Amino acid sequence: MSEVRIIKANKSILDRTRSRHLDKLRVAAYCRVSTDSEDQLHSYRLQVQYYTDLIEEKDEWEFADIYADEAITGTQVEKREDFQRLINDCMNGEIDMIITKSIARFARNTLDTLKYVRQLKEKNIAVFFEKENINTLTMDGELLLVILSSVAQQEVETISSNVKMGLKMKMKRGELVGFHGCLGYDYNKEDKSISVNEKEAEIVRYIFNRYIEGVGCYVIARELTNLGYKTKKGNSVWNDSGVRGIIKNEKYTGDILLGKTFTVDPISKRRLDNMGEEDQFYLKDHHEPIISKEVFEKAQKIRLKRGSNRGNLSGKREKYSRQYAFSSMLRCGFCGSNLSRRNWHSGKKHSKVVWQCITGTKKGKKYCPQCKGVEEEMIEKAFLDSYKLITNNNKDIVDEFMKRIEDMLKDSSAIKQIDKIKKDINSLETKKIT
Repeated sequence: MSEVRIIKANKSILDRTRSRHLDKLRVAAYCRVSTDSEDQLHSYRLQVQYYTDLIEEKDEWEFADIYADEAITGTQVEKREDFQRLINDCMNGEIDMIITKSIARFARNTLDTLKYVRQLKEKNIAVFFEKENINTLTMDGELLLVILSSVAQQEVETISSNVKMGLKMKMKRGELVGFHGCLGYDYNKEDKSISVNEKEAEIVRYIFNRYIEGVGCYVIARELTNLGYKTKKGNSVWNDSGVRGIIKNEKYTGDILLGKTFTVDPISKRRLDNMGEEDQFYLKDHHEPIISKEVFEKAQKIRLKRGSNRGNLSGKREKYSRQYAFSSMLRCGFCGSNLSRRNWHSGKKHSKVVWQCITGTKKGKKYCPQCKGVEEEMIEKAFLDSYKLITNNNKDIVDEFMKRIEDMLKDSSAIKQIDKIKKDINSLETKKIT
């Protein structure tokens, strides 16, 4: 029988990624607290001090660094800057071992935990979880890790469910949840009261009045910008989506609908509009209204009419616009979709404005082969001819029509704009004199 000679293991540590022996393990610690409350921040400082002392006390360890994230959620590692710095340093070969309090401190969902542990394991870098007493480089480490990280994720989901229940109970009691104020109202965080901001309330009334007069959101936004009104955030440029959001907001009637959106899950934290998946709570006569419920209802009828399906074959919701005289009023005789205004040969000698089928222009000619651009001048002429036929050239009807046009041109917004221009001119004249 052959003689067997035992070659004793070399207790020095081999860094396989750099093919060199290390006398000491370069150890880093990772700490995190989820909120910025005083108790949590105190816990955070204690963790930093504890791991600094622990690493420096051991002769076989070399202090690498302390990586710590304050008041950051653990459910998504992308939001933790120091955690990302820790992983980058590990990938660069600057760390041999990571110590952290528990799996829940490292990552709170199973997928992220396993992803980073395996990534580090490939570089021969250990992660040691103190609470669970797991070293990821040991043979049984990963099996335990899968089980315990799943438990940690379940804990997050349970906490999220409890928080959701607590918020619902608050809403049920009529308490405001997630309200930070809106144009026309000031919000007091201490007593959670809402009071009317009269200067902003005038803008809200103007928006509703113009809307029920038949003016679209795009035009109203342009008017507000020209008049020099500011948004709630102080912006001087308005857009149609901001105006539409004000028109849809029930708070201006003194009521509040709580639970308009909901969080899908605590890991992705994705929020969706509540279409009936979660309970909602409607608080009537909660605060002082800016507009009457009658005006609000009128605005909603107009909004729903404009936003509803207008008989197109696709069944999709269509955008309603009053940007041009014939916007949303012309329809393709072949496929039924709306016509949109287009400028052919813009900026050139043969430039002309036409109205063309949306299906043909957006999807391609094959979806509406017969569609052709109709010149705007021809449409205007056809409209006038049709109007004359209807009225039989009745002078009284034509005069009434022209009077209404003049009244619209002399509306309050135009007067306000003229007054503003006059003030600006006077101001400039005064500066010129002085």
